[in-house]
Amino acid sequence: MENRDWLILQELYAKKNITKTAQTLFISQPALTARLRQIEKEFAVQIVHRTSKGVKFTPQGEYLAKTASKMLVDLRTVKETVTNMGSTVSGTLRIGASSYFTTFILPSLLRHFKDRYPAVEFKVTTGWSREVYQQVYNQDVHVGFARADYEWQNEKHLLFEENVCVASLTKIALEDLPNLPRIDFKTDYVVNAATDTWWRNNFSQPPLISMEVDRLVTCKEMVINGLGYAIMPDMILRSTPDIHKILLHMPDGQPLIRKTWMIHQKDVREMNVVKAFIEFVENMDFKNTIMNSI
Repeated sequence: MENRDWLILQELYAKKNITKTAQTLFISQPALTARLRQIEKEFAVQIVHRTSKGVKFTPQGEYLAKTASKMLVDLRTVKETVTNMGSTVSGTLRIGASSYFTTFILPSLLRHFKDRYPAVEFKVTTGWSREVYQQVYNQDVHVGFARADYEWQNEKHLLFEENVCVASLTKIALEDLPNLPRIDFKTDYVVNAATDTWWRNNFSQPPLISMEVDRLVTCKEMVINGLGYAIMPDMILRSTPDIHKILLHMPDGQPLIRKTWMIHQKDVREMNVVKAFIEFVENMDFKNTIMNSI
């Protein structure tokens, strides 16, 4: 079995479709089919049955497919361990990050790290914060950057906090919010829950949602163009000083904030490249260095 054979089994089991699997792996359908036949010949079993709705795995094929993930992780671990035996900081660093962090902060952070360790390469996966936690838990990535306080029992480092505010093009009053058009953006439900709690503590009627957009940066542009107000972290507004902001507070007077964390498994520090990156981030002055790029 070659490395790509395990990858074929993993992807085919996930998609249950030869055409889609071939497209994902950037190989032709005949080549993929030929590899499947070779795997079947090697193990002397039938792996899949073709149906009108795709492919159906035999019990033996399902076992091999479920083993594929472990085999690929083991192979990756072997490669990383061999690379780590040297004293130099090199290799590929696997990072998971929220969309916000990836857009505004990660490029500058990676550039600073690359300047110091030019032999390091990066593989970055972007998603919701809850997905980043899962990626780190599953060891799909070495380090994760997330903007929500999900439960995490392993290594966790607070990078910075952002005040949450009401942002609008013109000055508005908090008591008028229920009657004003609001622009919402998609985010993690944990983040939404904090905002919803603040709203319920202050108003008895729901907000007047006039627009829902997919990203925070899109929401910001809508606010800049006077299409409504939004509740967002104030750091993204650093480059737009003309926007009116009202910082939000909970009933006990504490400011409503959003935290950004670096998370990882403890044992990944055993790898030179990961240890160097974690220590680099822990010593980074985000407020005065990275945040200037926003």
